[in-house]
Amino acid sequence: MSCTNSPEAVKKLLENMQSDLRALSLECKKKFPPVKEAAESGIIKVKTIAARSTEILTALKENSSEVVQPFLMGCGTKEPKITQLCLTAIQRLMSHEVVSETAAGNIINMLWQLMENSLEELKLLQTVLVLLTTNTVVHDEALSKAIVLCFRLHFTKDNITNNTAAATVRQVVTVVFERMVAEDERHKDVVEQPVLVQGNSNRRSVSTLKPCAKDAYMLFQDLCQLVNADAPYWLVGMTEMTRTFGLELLESVLNDFPQVFLQHQEFSFLLKERVCPLVIKLFSPNIKFRQGSCTSSSPAPVEKPYFPICMRLLRVVSVLIKQFYSLLVTECEIFLSLLVKFLDADKPQWLRAVAVESIHRLCVQPQLLRSFCQSYDMKQHSTKVFRDIVNALGSFIQSLFLVPTTGTPSATTNQAGNNNSGGPASAPANSGMLGMAGGVTVLPAFEYRGTWIPILTVTVQGSAKATYLEMLDKVEPPTIPEGYAMSVAFHCLLDLVRGITTMIEGELGQVETESQTTTETASSPAQSSEQDFQSASDQMDKETVSRAVWEEMVNACWCGLLAALSLLLDASTDEAATENILKAELTMAALCGRLGLVTSRDAFITAICKGSLPPHYALTVLNTTTAATFSSKSYAIQGQNVQMISPSSESHQQVVAVGQPLAVQPQGTVMLTSKNIQCMRTLLNLAHCHGAVLGTSWQLVLATLQHLVWILGLKPGSGGALKPGRAVEGPSTVLTTAVMTDLPVISNILSRLFESSQYLDDVSLHHLINALCSLSLEAMDMAYGNNKEPSLFAVAKLLETGLVNMHRIEILWRPLTGHLLEKVCQHPNSRMREWGAEALTSLIKAGLTFNHDPPLSQNQRLQLLLLNPLKELSSIIHPDIRLKQLECVLQILQSQGDSLGPGWPLVLGVMGAIRNDQGESLIRTAFQCLQLVVTDFLPTMPCTCLQIVVDVAGSFGLHNQELNISLTSIGLLWNISDYFFQRGETIEKELNREEAAQQKQAEEKGVVLNRPFHPAPPFDCLWLCLYAKLGELCVDPRPAVRKSAGQTLFSTIGAHGTLLQHSTWHTVIWKVLFHLLDRVREASTTADKEKIESGGGNILIHHSRDTAEKQWAETWVLTLAGVARIFNTRRYLLQPLGDFPKAWDVLLDHIQSAALSKNNEVSLAALKSFQEILQIVSPMRDSDKPETPPAVNVPVPVLIGPMSAPGLSRPFMRTDSIGERLARYPASEPSIVTDEIEDLNLWWAAWNTWYRIGSESTKPPLTCDKLTFIPSQPFLTALIQIFPALYQHIKTGFSMDDLQKLGIILHSAVSVPISSDASPFILPSYTEAVLTSLQEAVLTALDVLQKAICIGPENMQIMYPAIFDQLLAFVEFSCKPPQYGQLETKHIANAKYNQIQLFAPAEWVALNYVPFAERSLEVVVDLYQKTACHKALVNEKVLQNVIKTLRIPLSLKYACPSETTWKLAVSSLLKVLSIGLPVARQHASSGKFDSMWPELASTFEDFLFTKSIPPDNLSIQEFQRNESIDVEVVQLISTEILPYANFIPKDFVGQIMTMLNKGSIHSQSSSFTEAEIDIRMREEFSKMCFETLLQFSFSNKVTTPQEGYISRMALSVLLKRSQDVLHRFIEDERLSGKCPLPRQQVTEIIFVLKAVSTLIDSLKKTLPENVDGSTWAQVIALYPTLVECITCSSPEICSALKEALVPFKDFMHPPASKVQNGES
Repeated sequence: MSCTNSPEAVKKLLENMQSDLRALSLECKKKFPPVKEAAESGIIKVKTIAARSTEILTALKENSSEVVQPFLMGCGTKEPKITQLCLTAIQRLMSHEVVSETAAGNIINMLWQLMENSLEELKLLQTVLVLLTTNTVVHDEALSKAIVLCFRLHFTKDNITNNTAAATVRQVVTVVFERMVAEDERHKDVVEQPVLVQGNSNRRSVSTLKPCAKDAYMLFQDLCQLVNADAPYWLVGMTEMTRTFGLELLESVLNDFPQVFLQHQEFSFLLKERVCPLVIKLFSPNIKFRQGSCTSSSPAPVEKPYFPICMRLLRVVSVLIKQFYSLLVTECEIFLSLLVKFLDADKPQWLRAVAVESIHRLCVQPQLLRSFCQSYDMKQHSTKVFRDIVNALGSFIQSLFLVPTTGTPSATTNQAGNNNSGGPASAPANSGMLGMAGGVTVLPAFEYRGTWIPILTVTVQGSAKATYLEMLDKVEPPTIPEGYAMSVAFHCLLDLVRGITTMIEGELGQVETESQTTTETASSPAQSSEQDFQSASDQMDKETVSRAVWEEMVNACWCGLLAALSLLLDASTDEAATENILKAELTMAALCGRLGLVTSRDAFITAICKGSLPPHYALTVLNTTTAATFSSKSYAIQGQNVQMISPSSESHQQVVAVGQPLAVQPQGTVMLTSKNIQCMRTLLNLAHCHGAVLGTSWQLVLATLQHLVWILGLKPGSGGALKPGRAVEGPSTVLTTAVMTDLPVISNILSRLFESSQYLDDVSLHHLINALCSLSLEAMDMAYGNNKEPSLFAVAKLLETGLVNMHRIEILWRPLTGHLLEKVCQHPNSRMREWGAEALTSLIKAGLTFNHDPPLSQNQRLQLLLLNPLKELSSIIHPDIRLKQLECVLQILQSQGDSLGPGWPLVLGVMGAIRNDQGESLIRTAFQCLQLVVTDFLPTMPCTCLQIVVDVAGSFGLHNQELNISLTSIGLLWNISDYFFQRGETIEKELNREEAAQQKQAEEKGVVLNRPFHPAPPFDCLWLCLYAKLGELCVDPRPAVRKSAGQTLFSTIGAHGTLLQHSTWHTVIWKVLFHLLDRVREASTTADKEKIESGGGNILIHHSRDTAEKQWAETWVLTLAGVARIFNTRRYLLQPLGDFPKAWDVLLDHIQSAALSKNNEVSLAALKSFQEILQIVSPMRDSDKPETPPAVNVPVPVLIGPMSAPGLSRPFMRTDSIGERLARYPASEPSIVTDEIEDLNLWWAAWNTWYRIGSESTKPPLTCDKLTFIPSQPFLTALIQIFPALYQHIKTGFSMDDLQKLGIILHSAVSVPISSDASPFILPSYTEAVLTSLQEAVLTALDVLQKAICIGPENMQIMYPAIFDQLLAFVEFSCKPPQYGQLETKHIANAKYNQIQLFAPAEWVALNYVPFAERSLEVVVDLYQKTACHKALVNEKVLQNVIKTLRIPLSLKYACPSETTWKLAVSSLLKVLSIGLPVARQHASSGKFDSMWPELASTFEDFLFTKSIPPDNLSIQEFQRNESIDVEVVQLISTEILPYANFIPKDFVGQIMTMLNKGSIHSQSSSFTEAEIDIRMREEFSKMCFETLLQFSFSNKVTTPQEGYISRMALSVLLKRSQDVLHRFIEDERLSGKCPLPRQQVTEIIFVLKAVSTLIDSLKKTLPENVDGSTWAQVIALYPTLVECITCSSPEICSALKEALVPFKDFMHPPASKVQNGES
């Protein structure tokens, strides 16, 4: 009607009015003239108004009484047609609001009359409605009359009228209150002063109310009166009224216009004073009534509850509680308690149903619940209403399941109390199944112990749409379908949970954001004003208050909720219902968690956990926690002790999995149902979304998950994610396809759950880690003592959690790795251990590769933290763990090697921690890591770590598991040393920097800096560590390692030693080299002599290495040689060191002990080293030094020179070139003399050592047995060969004493025999005249000496005789080989030819000394020729000694071991005499040669008339040659001795003569034997003797007659002898006749004949005057005798006779004149 005042509408209204009036007048024309007239005057009136007024409507309203009058009169006619027409017209006027108050009053009165006459009842109602709705002119009595009219019409006989009237009443009541609201709206700006009321009455006088308000007040007051069956005050004229209708009206007003009651005290008062008591009064039958109670027991019958009223009362109560709770706190408490009571089991079903519906209405209003909690539960001495509501719901639900067997209440209680112990009632098999033709459909339902309750779809979530509270038309209580109440109660619980949690969490969120903003503003100083702090503190107070309320709400409801939900969860057979229950439990758990209510949180979580596991599953965590949480699992609900219902064992759930329980002794199998899986998913969901608030309950959650995972057979894979895998011991795991498809999802959620831990705050994360750790401990306990597959859930998840929280790994690193390290990795169960290590190493690798902020390179602390556990693993003995650790190191090196930085010591420590006993594969892997480090990472690591690398590499060398590793590690040490050498400068700089820093720190702390080899600079220390490591390896038990290490050590010192500071060399010598020598010497001397059969496996060992001793010998050799080489090549560095002489002595001592060791190899090598250190160039004198110090005269390895630095194209000179190094050394300031003296001292020390070695090694053994050690030839040779070099340095001080010492050694050395098994290699074959190298060396030594003496000063020449003595001693060896102690030696010939004997054990063979003796003889002759005249020789009777020595072989002649000997002796004698005799004659007077002459005579005698017999096989030529030698001797006598007879002692000459005589007459023994006849006559010799005899017999030089007489005497004897022989021969010849004479006689006669011819020849050659006449006579007298022999038949005799006779021709000359030849 918005447009009623528009011109068109007004015009239309006027037209309609006129036509209405016309129609009225027409109708009433006949019957009712007054009406007709009134109508017509009305028309005029209308027209007039229309014509005059501008505001037509206003004018109409003013005159409305008159305008309406005709119509009222029309109604008065009671004619239906007219009445209808009038009412329509009136309605039209009303709708245009042109009815004034008066007119309205009139209209109402007219309507009342019609009502009383029961006319046009519907039209009446319509008119009242239009009248009251279109305007507000009707008030007070008129209004009340109109309302009563409607009420009256409600109670007619006609149904339609009744209903319409009811609707109208409702509308009118609404209109009344709407008017009041509008009125308040108009006056809202005017502040009204409340009138003070006297007394404590709440009542205000109604007079103060405004008109509309007053109407409303009166109306509401009367409604209360009516419902209470009292008389109304204002609605006068009411005849009847029903309570149900009244309650409905009250409810609608309360529901629609709450603000009226809240704003106006008058109305509030009505509520308190009238409505509430009314409601309570009306409830009484319901409260008192108990179903099934015996009526007889009570005297007055109890009024039965009446459904319509009861239901309406509950509706009113709902509204009251909802809208006016704040006004009616106490009253509401009563109402709520009533509601709770109505749920009792003894109330009628319908009452319980509507009560539940009412409660449901409350449950969807969380704010309201909150108010309850604040007003009741939180107040002292007040009913805990909120808790009671929740508990009542719980009890209600339980009571529905516990169907009492009898109707007695006691039974009900009993049943409730005992359900724990009572066995499950057996449910009918088909419960919950509806038999269908096509199969079986399962209805959603709850089922518990045989009670089956279907779940009905009652309402949409979150809205409390009631069914029975809306049944306003029902009079009889309806029948409630089975399951309805349960379903509503179920929804109550769900909505309650949802409402509370949503509300609290919303508020919590708000508080959190607010507090955040306030703290933020407060913290920024710019805005920190007083008021901000004020607001912040208010905020805090507000929060505290709110929090208290939230906590109270949760505390009040959780027990009941949990009891109910747990029961429902157990009973639910419907997936959706289960889902809802679980969701409720989950939200509650999360809420409790957020509020920090641990007990309740844990209880809800426990419930979910229990739901996940099979019934009665033994999981201690859950049982203990529940026991602790709920005292004996019972809740006091409504004073009635209802126990927590235990799960019913037979669930009608589909079994989806069968698996093994996780227990120490698994008993059988367990089954998982789909509901278990559903619970599990909820649990996962809880942990995933609400992990932050779980705190200590993580323990429960994870323990449960662990068991489920185990039962389902999920096993951890890489990264800790669980994958479905067949359990090794779980053949009994059976999974249905349904769950199989679920498993990947579950495992995925599980992983996501731990992934989401990255969003937890630090505290929650710690809770999670702690829970996992304790879970892991349990799993470990279970895995002890059996080798079953352990549960790896916890370990896997620790890993997963660690991996996703890398960004804040520091927070959880210690607890995480600590647990894995100390517990898991040390577990005896290998699978458990392996996973622990896997987890730990994965975490470390991930930690290192993670992109931290700041990066690891700038966060050393973190890097060390990450690497530390890797190092800690080293303390675990299990090899599998160590293998994992090393594999991890290898991977870290491969991926992170370049950026390890400060982590290097830890990584290297891991490799170094591998011990020898840890098995080959471990050592191999660790070594692989080390190789990688050395090849790739040395340049990237801090230089301070290099020493660790050296240590680690060294330690691998010492491992004896695998020889190759040891050898390779030595190679690595060599590579490392190369690296040091190449990067020397950079390393040195960095180390020095580091050292300075450490020094500073140490000073600050006041401690001493301690590192190995401290005083040396750090770079040198690095080298020293390297050397020391190699040194240790040099005494390894394995020969190959020792060898390799030794070579490497000396090579590195040789190649890189120049980098060391000068002072460091001191350490190298004493701490490294000598220390090593000591250890090697020690080991070698104590080494085992047992034979080693094979070298491991089937490797054969050479006999020269088949004992430990022999193997050590090699090491000793190598070491000694290496040290000697260093002394040699680095002498220029070592000599300036202060204690060089001491070092030299130590070295010599080592050489000596090695040389004297009873091992040929060592001793020989020692000498080689000795030789090496003696071939040293003396250090330069200052005077020789050139201006610039180039490296002159210094044997420096070529390695040092311009080298290309790796990576540089230009070669760079080492800054510390040798020259500079030399220049750095202190110049030899002390005078040259001291220098020389020091040098000399060194040489003399060397000489003393040489002497000791020589004398000790060649000293013959005292006893002889097979084990006697005899030095080898090469050793002796080397020993002697050293002397010449040594002598060069000491010759100036070499004295006679020293010479004697030398002589002893030379003599002993030559005397040493050789072992028969070596003889074939050393001995020249017997027939060759070759010297052994030893003999050569001895002669060389003497040669050096004699040369030195030769050019030396005079005083040295006295040494000549000693040298001669020495040589002559050697000459004697030709005939008398020397003895070596008591040793029995075989003659060389035997050794040579009895080859069978060669390999007899320990036979010693004397050498063939002949060549040596002969060479010595040659040397003697040579030397004598040079030095014969020296005083010393004359004084010392050297010549006599020579002769004396030569006499030995000469006298032996053919008996000499070698024929060459005597021949050489002869020739030597001749040479010596040719030089010596003149000297002897020269010194004849001094008598120095007196003793020589007899010696010489004896020598001639022994030689020329030897007792030895020439060998049988001597050929004629040989014989003749030998004879010619004899002849030479005689010639010497004739030329060198006899001519000087004057200067020679007479005895000597006499002896010579006798000897010549003897020679000339072939003196032969007369007793011939057959054997001797063959001896060949020495005719030439005899001849020579004759000739000489004759020559000197008749020489004119004969001074004394005596001499001549000797000659003559000799001749006559000779001739006489010849005569006799011949005579005897002739006699025998004649007697013998034809028989030949004996052979010897023939020989003799031939000899005589030859002698005669020789004699005659000699006589002829002699000067005639020397021959006596009588001699001639004797010669001629022989002639006749000779002639007589002619008859001889022997041809030999004949030819000899011929020769004898021929010379006689010289006597055939004519007789001379008689001149006599006188004596003169």
